[in-house]
Amino acid sequence: MYQLGKGRSTEFRFLSYCALPLWRSARLEALPRAILGSQGMVVSSAQKTFYIETFGCQMNFHDSEKVVGSLISQGYRQVEREEDADLIFYNTCSIRDKAEQKVFHRLADFKKLHREGKRFAVLGCVAQQEGERIFERAPHVSLVAGSASYRNLPEMLVQIEGGATRVTGLDDRETDQTFETEFTARGNPHRGYITIIEGCDKFCAYCVVPYTRGKERSRTSQSVLEEARRMADAGYTDIQLLGQNVNSYRDPLGKTSFAEILAAIGELAGIRRVRFTTSHPRDFTKDIVDAIDAVPALCDHVHLPVQSGSSRVLSSMFREYTREQYLERIAWMKAARNREISITTDVIVGFPGETEAEFAETLGLLDEVGYDGVFSFKYSPRPNTPALQYSDSIADAEKSRRLQMLQEHQREIQRKSYQRHLGRKLEVMVEGKNAARGQMIGRTSQNKTLNFTTNGVPEPCVGEYVMVEVTQAFPNSLLGRMVEWAS
Repeated sequence: MYQLGKGRSTEFRFLSYCALPLWRSARLEALPRAILGSQGMVVSSAQKTFYIETFGCQMNFHDSEKVVGSLISQGYRQVEREEDADLIFYNTCSIRDKAEQKVFHRLADFKKLHREGKRFAVLGCVAQQEGERIFERAPHVSLVAGSASYRNLPEMLVQIEGGATRVTGLDDRETDQTFETEFTARGNPHRGYITIIEGCDKFCAYCVVPYTRGKERSRTSQSVLEEARRMADAGYTDIQLLGQNVNSYRDPLGKTSFAEILAAIGELAGIRRVRFTTSHPRDFTKDIVDAIDAVPALCDHVHLPVQSGSSRVLSSMFREYTREQYLERIAWMKAARNREISITTDVIVGFPGETEAEFAETLGLLDEVGYDGVFSFKYSPRPNTPALQYSDSIADAEKSRRLQMLQEHQREIQRKSYQRHLGRKLEVMVEGKNAARGQMIGRTSQNKTLNFTTNGVPEPCVGEYVMVEVTQAFPNSLLGRMVEWAS
């Protein structure tokens, strides 16, 4: 799995960057020279150490990059093992079922280190969701902070260092401020993330995010573009814009729309790919498609969660669009004149009250859209959400049956659709090597994995771009042979 330090993540896969472990190859942006050694590593006499473990989505991963940078700027040094750390951070995610139970089990694992004088901090969504109950169930924890409070982390660290036993950052969900820092320890030297909007105002009936990450608040377009320029100047070629609903972005200065900021980043010198995730259909406008169609650096892939193919179920979910409105947005993408836009989505099966006929509507939507990928889940109740008031009358076994049926249905769609790439030459960004198979690992602009052989030519390095001819197609990946270096 992808690791930040030694920290584990449920969403990312570790890739070696020219044989350097991630925690050593992380780029430490804007760190004062006084704390940088000759090799770029932070040095200090009597230096404090920390360990961080990260679970969840790309937002959590990038939050941890910024937390790591903030800690290093405060004189801390990151270590690979919790046993070697003075301060242990656990960045949590509450999307999955029983997430809080997993957090407390992990904190119990950490407890044995408490008598050695180590301090513990719980960050992220479960921290905000459980609040001070964490102190009650895990008294060895010293800091509990939700993501809306990360900008106050330096001040909270001062309290911890001063001997405070309980420090909280739980009262900022109504803030208008975003977590902006000059210090970001980026784990990938070629692909980097920029959070442009935090929080969520959608309040979908099943989702806990508005209660854990607070209201929507956007960064200024000027701030976002300045960070993108710094990344381009530092050699990054692939930028991904992040937000719970990234296309709900609203420039506080009123100068730049989401589509315009996409295009502006895509036109920066040195930037070859720009992605964004995750979009909400309600705020997905045609000018986004027009920008993708017009700016070659904007990746021809859109992740547009639908959740259900039934308008009645969508209404019950508080999704604020109908099946027909969603399909209108799909039609915009399919009508693009210059790009073949790959579309992926999220689907929840077994939402309270979903009938067999409504589930069939979802299967029909998969056929109608022809998705290149579907992330599918069984409904599970989450704390504080409106759906807790619904009667969850669908048995878990039935939810599992529907999930398996949907996944098998989508697998057949992808088995056929991936065939369209056979014989094509596609540009891939090299992400690693599968030594056992003698294959390089690459990713296309459409976000498809394309493994390839080099036919005896020198192997490209991670982060380089090459052209690959597709020779085989599978439901979830492509196979090919390198034909030339990308221009």
